[in-house]
Parts: sequence; structure tokens; C-alpha cells
Amino acid sequence: MTLKKTPLFEEHISNGGKIVEFAGYSLPISYSSISHEHNTVREKVGIFDVSHMGEFIISGPGSFNFLQKITTNDLRKLDFGKAQYSLMLNDDGGILDDLIIYKKQNDYLLVVNASNREKNLKWLKKNQERNVLIKDISESIGLLAIQGPKSRKLLDKISDVDIKKIPFYHFRYGFVKGIDVMISRTGYTGELGFEIYAKSKNLIELWRIFLQVGKEFGIKPAGLGCRDTLRMEMRYHLYGLDIDENTNPIEAGLSWATKFNKGYFIGRDRLINAHENSQKKLICIEMAERAIPRSGNSILLNNKIIGEVTSGTMSPSLKKGICMGYVESKNSQIGVSICIDIRGKQKKGVIIDAPFYKNGSLLN
Repeated sequence: MTLKKTPLFEEHISNGGKIVEFAGYSLPISYSSISHEHNTVREKVGIFDVSHMGEFIISGPGSFNFLQKITTNDLRKLDFGKAQYSLMLNDDGGILDDLIIYKKQNDYLLVVNASNREKNLKWLKKNQERNVLIKDISESIGLLAIQGPKSRKLLDKISDVDIKKIPFYHFRYGFVKGIDVMISRTGYTGELGFEIYAKSKNLIELWRIFLQVGKEFGIKPAGLGCRDTLRMEMRYHLYGLDIDENTNPIEAGLSWATKFNKGYFIGRDRLINAHENSQKKLICIEMAERAIPRSGNSILLNNKIIGEVTSGTMSPSLKKGICMGYVESKNSQIGVSICIDIRGKQKKGVIIDAPFYKNGSLLN
């Protein structure tokens, strides 16, 4: 299979990016080291290329009712200029994808995971109604994530938008050094941050502007490696590991994005039953001894397997191993001591309350 490339592929190479395959794309896992890039985002500001994400425009007079049916959150709360985290479920209540919905002036923008782009498009079209238009604009849209406590100061310097007036999960239209952009206060790191949507043809120029002007704020390019450690410290789910079609929002701790009182949505009936009879639950585990848990490791209580790790890493911020995983609901209480089977050895850990990292600048 030939891997796709974002418009910034050559920029990644020239910046020393170590290229790996991710969701069918050639993307940088790191430029220097994962821990250095991680700490740069936590303390200063980092820039990510997230142009592999999929984008769909949903328009037409029936778009609101269509999206109310196809997603779990309540679009009645979504006014022009706001964004909303939501999920798409299959008929059995399993998670097809997690996504962000933006309410634009006359339509909606859906931003989906790259690995699910084709699957999602088929699902949307399968359930499409006559007065709804669906357009895949992924190839024409580029996306940069500017993340870190100094991200606002950087954007304030090069944008005509009053960055300080963009609340969390809101967006504004404007310009960065004359380039037409949509600036969204969203991200995947737990830090104050923004995502910049622009035409793909303008992405290289934007990337270079941010790196040049951002020097005084300590900006560095950041890769997939620290994107993963940052999101894990915040207990943000990664599709394909922590959530998939075999998990539902109740088990995954995503009930807050699932609004039963809005009326019918696909998968709702199955979920109502799951709400009352959930057999497993996604938990956070902090290691009590030096060990790095990984996806697939067994979780044990009193020498009995009670679940499995979905995501695991060494936390650069906490300097200890952390992981997420599903266990039997009856064994999911915070404070319970468990063990992780790592290459045949049982390593001690404890179930903790999320997130792992609690000192982020997210809402500053």
C-alpha cells in the first residue's frame, strides 16, 4: 500500500522528522525526542501537523435532524461559532468514531479520525436523507495544532483575531499573516491550545510562519510520539485502542457526550440497556513500581485476570508508567491495587481518578 503524505511531508524531513506509518499516512513520530517535545508542549508551545484528519461538510435543510440522529451529543446546544465533541455509533451502540462537530454559519463541519474516514463516509451516506448534502473536503483542508501555555501569545502576535476572546470549544474566522484561517480553541494535549484550519495549498507557508515567529516562545515541531503521551496523561481516548466498535460510550466513560434526553439517535436503544448492565469499564492505572505497561498486557487482581491494557506508556510528566484499560465493572473502584503482567512478571499498580496529569493550562 502506498502511504499518503500531507502537504508538510518535505518540511518534516527537513526538520529531522523520523517518519512512520499512521492511519495510512507517512507522519513524523518525533523530531528530537518524544520526552523533549512532550515537555515543550507542557511548558512552552509545540506545533503538530494534523492534516491527516478527515473533514466532512454536512449541509442542507435537514442537516440538523440528520446529525441529531447520527451522533450522540445534543446539537441543540451548538450555536454558530461553537464546537462539540461527539460520537457516531453503530446499530448495536458500538463506537464507529469519535469526532468534533463545528457549527458554521450555514452548515456543519465534522472532523473525524483519518483511519475511519472512508468507513464514516459510507455510514453517513447509508443513513443520508434527501434534504442533506455530504461532502468530503479532507484533501483540500490542512490542519495545524498549536498547543501549549504560550500558544495564545503566539497567535495573538500573528493573527487579526482577538485570541483572548475565544472560549474553550469555540472558533473564529480570521487571518494569520494574511492567510485565511479558522482558529479553533481545541486540542488533544490538556494544555491551552488552538487548531488552525486552512487551505492545503497555504499549509507550508503557515507552518514556516509559526516556526519563525514562535522562536521567541520556544516553539518546536512535535510528532505523533508526544501526541500520544500527552493525550494519555489526560485520559483522552485513541480510536482503535481505547474505543472501537466493540466498546460503547458507557463502558468508555463517555456518557457525558451521550445525551439520552435529546430523543432518538442510532444505537440509543442498546445503550439504555448497557447503562444499567455495564459489564466492563475503562480505568486509569498508575504504576507503583518501575514498569512500562503496553497495549495487550493483562490486568490482574489477586492473581486473576480482570481485564486488559488498551494504552500504556511512560509518562514524561509524572516519571512513571501509566495505562488505561478495561476491567470488570465490579473491580473498577478507585484506589484498588492491581498488577499488570509485563512479559510474564507481575508489576504493581493502583487504579486512580482521571486524568493522570492535573496541572495543564487547558482552561487558562
